Parts: sequence; structure tokens; C-alpha cells
Amino acid sequence: MAKAEKKKVAKKAPPKTAATKKKVAAKKKVKVPVPAVVRATKAAAKAKLPKPVKKADKRLLAPLMPSIEGADAAILDRLWQVVEDRRNAGDTMASHSARLIARGTAKVAQKLGEEAVECVIEAATGNRSATVLESADLLYHLVVVWVDAGIRPLEVWTELARRQGISGIAEKAARPQGIIRAAGTTKLP
Repeated sequence: MAKAEKKKVAKKAPPKTAATKKKVAAKKKVKVPVPAVVRATKAAAKAKLPKPVKKADKRLLAPLMPSIEGADAAILDRLWQVVEDRRNAGDTMASHSARLIARGTAKVAQKLGEEAVECVIEAATGNRSATVLESADLLYHLVVVWVDAGIRPLEVWTELARRQGISGIAEKAARPQGIIRAAGTTKLP
């Protein structure tokens, strides 16, 4: 009977010291991969990503890849036509575009500014997927501004084509000085 009692008696663990606690904590520490969008340093960006992170990036970014038919720059022309048609129809109950335009130019411009700020924030934080989404919102609201102002996409494409191959510095220097004076600043040249 004494033997059975001896087996049941548990050994007391030695008191844990600070060194023992550190060793246990080090063993328990699990290294968790950090997603690419969180890493901000250049060195971290160059580092090879772990497989789980690569798989997650691929899975999460795949829906954002332009594999949809018609996913090209011509979509802006088509979007402009849809917004123009909705403005002409004037159905503010069924169309966000018509409702926004009906609220006036100031509201249309304000929404463009809000979307621009959201896009800038996502780009500055390195959030690629959110930057794509916010860019789409920004382009939509830019098209609404064009429709509200009576600007056709071809006018913008023509201006971009005119500027092609011209240095940004040279293009700004060629602008009329009256614009700079009217703006009341010297930061435009």
C-alpha cells in the first residue's frame, strides 16, 4: 500500500525564476508572418515572403486582377455614357448618379474630393487592394464631375494626347501666367 501512495504523490515543481520564465516564453513564442501590406520598410519589402503570405495575397488579390472582359481604359467611356444617360433620365430614386448630380455641382465636387482623400490615404499606407477599390471610386466620381460639367471623355483624352511626350515642367511653364496670378500663389509654376 505504501508503494501505491508513493506513486500518487506528485513531485513539486521547482519555483520559477526569471530566467526560467524567459526560456518558457521563448519556447512558446510563435513567429507569425506579417502580410506584405503591413510591412513598410524597403528592406522588409525586398525580403522573401513566406508561403502562407503568398497564398493569402494571391487569394485576396485574385478578384482584383483585370480578368473580366472589357476591363480596359474604354470602360471610362462606357461609364461616362451610363452616367450621362442616368442624368438625362433624372430618376433620383433609382440612380445614385442622378441623385448626386441633382444635389448640385458643389456636392458633386465635394464627393470627388472625399474619394481623392480616401485614395491618397490607402496609397500612403501601402494598402494595395484598398487603393485599387478607392481608385475605382475616384474615377467614378471624376466621371460624374465630367457629366455635371458637360465634359466628354474625348476632351480629356485629347488633352492627355497633347501633353504626351512633353515634360511636366515644360508643360506647366507654358501655361498662361494669368492662371497663376488668378490663383494668388507662386506654387503653380
